[in-house]
Amino acid sequence: MNSTNWIGKEIIHKEITGSTNLDIKELAMNGVEEGTVVCADMQTAGRGRRGRNWVSEKGDSLLFSLLLRPDIAPDKASQITLLMALAVTKVLRESYGFAAMIKWPNDIVVSNKKVCGILTEMYPDADGKFFVIVGCGINVGQKEIPNDLQGVATSLFLESNVVLSAEELLRGVLAEFEQYYDRFLQNETLEAFADEYNTWLISLDKEVRVLDPKGEFAGISKGINDKGELLVQLADGSITEVYAGEVSVRGLYGYV
Repeated sequence: MNSTNWIGKEIIHKEITGSTNLDIKELAMNGVEEGTVVCADMQTAGRGRRGRNWVSEKGDSLLFSLLLRPDIAPDKASQITLLMALAVTKVLRESYGFAAMIKWPNDIVVSNKKVCGILTEMYPDADGKFFVIVGCGINVGQKEIPNDLQGVATSLFLESNVVLSAEELLRGVLAEFEQYYDRFLQNETLEAFADEYNTWLISLDKEVRVLDPKGEFAGISKGINDKGELLVQLADGSITEVYAGEVSVRGLYGYV
């Protein structure tokens, strides 16, 4: 069993909840310790990026949210999403043998289909600082995918025909994340992780389409920099850094 030094020493389990992110937000406002985790068998009001709903059936998914209180500049908090993506991908690849890849910044894919989504949120604390919640949903045991998600989503069961222990998967992910996170706090940069991340980046050297508030544009993904920004090479050869926004990868999720 994977062990951690401080993350997940308290894991609060719920059979059904609205959203584990909202649950741990309430706990955080009441002073619960950093490293606390809330997990659920089912959530009815889960959210993805841009306010999208994340629906889960009871027992089919690993759904958890982790509380962090990092002493870092607020604009660096988004990099924590990439650390969780690294942790999930490493565990799926090295502990379970899945050819998992990362779709920047917050999806994990297997067989070109989404198997995991990550949502990181930051809130002000009562003492004038802030706390960060990292929510993660992994499709573990689904035996079928709804028609509207065919070709877009999959589950670990569908990819392996093996029923995995969500508890063991959670422990493994938390252990790997703790190591990445502790190292990140030493210099508050992703420089030490960029090569590993880019190795697992599904869009590397592929055409991507970026939905930017200023307008949509396309280019070639060149991986991330030490800030976690996606580097996109434009037609004129220049490189632009994408800090946030929707990024579609040609050949993935129906983008042809």
